[in-house]
Amino acid sequence: MTYEIAVRAEATLGEGPTWDPVGDRLLWIDILGARLHTYDPVSGRRTVRTLDQHIGAVKPRAAGGLVLNLRDGVALLDPDGTFRWLHHEPVPGRRANDAAVAPDGSLWAGTMRYDEAPGGGSLSRIGGDGSVDVVLDDVAVSNGTGWSPDGRLMYYVDSPTRRVDVFDHDGGRIGNRRAFAGIEDGAGFPDGLTVDADGCVWVALWDGGAVRRYTPAGELDRVITLPAPRVTACAFGGPDLTDLYITTARVGLAAPHPVAGSLLVVPGAGKGLAQPLFAG
Repeated sequence: MTYEIAVRAEATLGEGPTWDPVGDRLLWIDILGARLHTYDPVSGRRTVRTLDQHIGAVKPRAAGGLVLNLRDGVALLDPDGTFRWLHHEPVPGRRANDAAVAPDGSLWAGTMRYDEAPGGGSLSRIGGDGSVDVVLDDVAVSNGTGWSPDGRLMYYVDSPTRRVDVFDHDGGRIGNRRAFAGIEDGAGFPDGLTVDADGCVWVALWDGGAVRRYTPAGELDRVITLPAPRVTACAFGGPDLTDLYITTARVGLAAPHPVAGSLLVVPGAGKGLAQPLFAG
């Protein structure tokens, strides 16, 4: 599979590609640059909004606008640009990281410490009313989260473990955690992930320069090799959800590859799942 450059950029820590079906656009972020990007693949139109603090994820809302996983909590951005906190909980030394919307419309928002200390992060379920339920409280770097097509399984990455884990999922509750796929030494660390319409799990590899696809049985069956070593996340987008968008990072690289920090795309990579909108 051959990649193309969707948006040439120099994002410090590009992350979180998400297809917005309402605006027919791709949302993505630069965590450490505190920037929210949008990209319309038809017109090529792009926008960039700089925020007041680091952002870990952005997702579209059922009520219109966006929900943001930020350093100091979860906030709402209304269609008119109005910003307001839904859940404000600043913790010194901690920031937001990856997040995903569950089949019931709740936001599963991850956090981590800036120093990546073990146990310093968490994964919380945020309801549309701002209610918070901490579902995992012993995490180092909370990363990729996604659900099987029937919603009965949840896949999850705590990057230093070098594993993608899977949980049974029912009514917003998870249990029976077990390993789904392991990343061997020298192949990088699992970062963001997405699940396709066939139930396969696509995983971005930080310091691995690749995106891997695993079958529902956890078997590796496809690898997309990329020149940027720090591949951070992937998501299907476009009107028919067949194009795989991939974010990359430049942070920590002495001599970044020219595409590092850009938004990449692999046209026709597969068939994605329509993602739920946040219920807030």
